[in-house]
Amino acid sequence: MIPKRIEHIGIAVANLDEAINYWENVMGLKCYNIEEVVDQKVKTAFFKVGEVKIELLEPTSPESTIATFLEKKGPGVHHIAFAVDNTDEALADVENLGVKLIDKKARQGAEGLKIGFLHPKSTMGILTELCSE
Repeated sequence: MIPKRIEHIGIAVANLDEAINYWENVMGLKCYNIEEVVDQKVKTAFFKVGEVKIELLEPTSPESTIATFLEKKGPGVHHIAFAVDNTDEALADVENLGVKLIDKKARQGAEGLKIGFLHPKSTMGILTELCSE
């Protein structure tokens, strides 16, 4: 597996509207997409900075992993996502190298991407997402 590029950086936020306001009015970026990912219990907002996207993640339920993250660590960087050619193949490749996976198979993510997460215990403490179209 060789990542093609950084796809996005995921940032956990408690209030999506307040966060969008910051990124638009302070950073001068334009939110181009807001969507809810029901099975992940999050609402997302996207911004582009060159070729890299910023994904804001607001929990829609107390059972959301983002809600848990916010309780433990507060708002901030949640994960980094890398674009790969095929998420399922990339997950199998890194698992064969001994990396612990959160997702053994790709699942549907925001913006129609197929996503899979690597466990931070195997990635130097950084929650890592692999994604493909």
